[in-house]
Amino acid sequence: MTTDYDAAQPFSLEAIVESLLFVADAPVPVSQLAEAAECEAPEIEAALRSLSDSYADRGVRLQRKGSRVQLVTAPQAAPYIERFLGLPLSGKLSAAALETLAIIAYRQPITRPQIEAIRGVSSDGVLRTLISKGLIEEVGRLETVGHPILFGTTFEFQQYFGIDSLSDLPPLKTEENGKSAEAETEVEEGVDQSPESNPPPGEE
Repeated sequence: MTTDYDAAQPFSLEAIVESLLFVADAPVPVSQLAEAAECEAPEIEAALRSLSDSYADRGVRLQRKGSRVQLVTAPQAAPYIERFLGLPLSGKLSAAALETLAIIAYRQPITRPQIEAIRGVSSDGVLRTLISKGLIEEVGRLETVGHPILFGTTFEFQQYFGIDSLSDLPPLKTEENGKSAEAETEVEEGVDQSPESNPPPGEE
């Protein structure tokens, strides 16, 4: 394979951005893409939109969280990739884990006491599980007594549920009294309904 190329041949910004994301081993800030491509951030944003549209019916997707973006495989390809790589099928989440994850996804950043106030039970165990699975992470500390950890979702969370960005989360349903209710979303398909995976109230 040769590394020579015809400098006079046009090479689109979309192709440059795609190449950069392909070789990146982690999510890349838009500012870093702009610096590498020697252009402005708005131009990168336009290229990302163009790439995202072109990937609609292909095996890869652009996944984004805030200002960072990465190239990932389409969620529909997961079983084929797992079979090809000899990986075990992705484990399903328990009801307790899914409930906690939904709270974090819609209320992030959020602290453990705030999560427990909503759930009504201790959440130490389920938070450790979600961290070990890479679905949530520490995103900061609350500026109050004790500086409790603020939790947020990760890129792995978006990959797990097959969404390109947090804006793709279904809107929360609203109860008649105006209070927020948990969204009934596609992520419920990831809950393992076996009795042993769904702990009784108060257990993780």
